[in-house]
Amino acid sequence: MAKKGNGLGGTPEEISRKGRPNTWGVRTPLHFSKATGKKERYWIGREYRTKTEAEKALRQWHSDHEAGKVAARSDMKLGDWLDKWHTNLRKEGTTVAGYETKIRLHIKPHIGGIKLSEVTDDTLNDLYRLLETAPCPTNKGKPLGAKSVRHVHNILSGALGAAVPKLIPSNPAAAANPPTGREIRAQERDFPTLDDGQTARFLGTVWEPCGNRACDGGLTHHCLRDAPLWTVYAATGVRRSEALGMKWSLIHWDEGSIELGWVVVEEGNDYRLRKLTKDGDANARIYVDQAVMNVLKRQKERQDAEREQLGPAWVDHDLVFARDGFKLYRGEAGGPQDPEKVSARWRTLRNRLRLPDDFRIHDWRHSKVTNDLEAGENPVEVSANVRHHSPGYTMTRYGHSRKDGARRLAASGAGRLGLSSLV
Repeated sequence: MAKKGNGLGGTPEEISRKGRPNTWGVRTPLHFSKATGKKERYWIGREYRTKTEAEKALRQWHSDHEAGKVAARSDMKLGDWLDKWHTNLRKEGTTVAGYETKIRLHIKPHIGGIKLSEVTDDTLNDLYRLLETAPCPTNKGKPLGAKSVRHVHNILSGALGAAVPKLIPSNPAAAANPPTGREIRAQERDFPTLDDGQTARFLGTVWEPCGNRACDGGLTHHCLRDAPLWTVYAATGVRRSEALGMKWSLIHWDEGSIELGWVVVEEGNDYRLRKLTKDGDANARIYVDQAVMNVLKRQKERQDAEREQLGPAWVDHDLVFARDGFKLYRGEAGGPQDPEKVSARWRTLRNRLRLPDDFRIHDWRHSKVTNDLEAGENPVEVSANVRHHSPGYTMTRYGHSRKDGARRLAASGAGRLGLSSLV
């Protein structure tokens, strides 16, 4: 261990690291704390690359301490600080709700009782390893995946960073080791898709009347109530929330385009209609074929007929796929649909039509992109119409599935090289 220098107190220590170079850490000298009325010392940092950097940090601490710039360390627990930080978050309601769930289920039960000032990178690393290996009751008894653990780390990093420097001198999450991007990608499962032929057969089925005695095959019978919605999902690849938030005033009939300006999102056990923010402040615009426009016109006819039938019970929100009067248990018709009930109806239909058991509504989006690329469509246009942030992302995420194109490329290359004449 290095010798103390120049009477400064704290001594830099070399810290062993697994799988990467060792780092240097340094604590404060033993000093009197006005907050506790006791003498104490604590880590200034543990992730310095060299001993010189650690000594420099120690000298800076002395300067700040003498100038009165070092914050008094409190006995606040990590769980209490997380609650305070979470309450003051200025983010979308869905984001705040997601943070609350992770904090309540995966952070506070394990390390919420530790003093904020005593949380180290080792504390966080132990938590991440525990979440990756211990059965989780909220995850069907399986450990959390790497992506979820990384999300826990991001929450802790933001919360602990907000405590610097008023409550802690540095952010311990900066030196922690959460799951890497490579580990996250290794756990990503292949999403199920339906090819164009399977999609065409599906759409033909959902537009067939049920044949019950009360069904006349018209617009008002409930057997066809969701056919336009399923068609829009399959034909456009929009997200579940985006389809439920479509508004009639944002459909441009003449040019065959739809502006996606609103979404219906879940927040805890509730849901609401809000402005779309995922793609920026401006409304996202997608272009569709006239056949899709005809489907929307049929939906408009059905909705107008139901509005007239329900009268004052219909409270118009300009929604294309509004909550209708069929089995109306809550609120007035015309408002946004509960996304989870839409998914429940989808699962019922999926099972009835014997589609893959794990095929979600969102997998229509995967199918749309995959089939467009397989058909040789321009990746730039494919990426733009599903609102990916770049064509590069689209090709990285979906390009591996272009089997037919890859085979044509291989055959073309073999032909140019004359490989067939060699054997």
